[in-house]
Amino acid sequence: MPKYGIFYGTCGGTTKIVADALQEAFDIDDSDAINIEEDFDELEQFEQYDILFLGSSTWGQGDVQYGWVDILLELDESDMDFSGKKVAFFGAGDAKKHGEHFCSALGKLYKSFTAKGAKAIGFVDASEYDFEGSLALMDGKFCGLAIDEHNESDKTGDRVESWIESLGKEI
Repeated sequence: MPKYGIFYGTCGGTTKIVADALQEAFDIDDSDAINIEEDFDELEQFEQYDILFLGSSTWGQGDVQYGWVDILLELDESDMDFSGKKVAFFGAGDAKKHGEHFCSALGKLYKSFTAKGAKAIGFVDASEYDFEGSLALMDGKFCGLAIDEHNESDKTGDRVESWIESLGKEI
């Protein structure tokens, strides 16, 4: 059985909602659900997992949650190899206020981890979202689960449930 790890950065709590749902759905131990602000120490923490769930809200002009900034800089400069690992991305954004870079943090996580050999899973059809642009958009799909708790909170539960179900088929 593969070993699952969740790594997430949260400010408003939305990515934690998804992290908690993943933890319950895949029966992941508390010690394997890492809030990067509190429990992340070094890149080597990623190595023990076969499947990584990585979450970030989007800030500023499409930036990752601040806890991820140094991690991604260090990762990009490292010789880490994620070949053989599957990675699913999730995050939060505001499609009305910041529609030009809605959930772009997912795209930045995707770029850094796939550049190190990780296989991305959990793409989501973007046609049901109303936004202007996103670094997470690839061939009509987000490279992970995009949540807009500000404007579409009524869809969050169904989106999370559907995404987790699709992940179960890809894992």
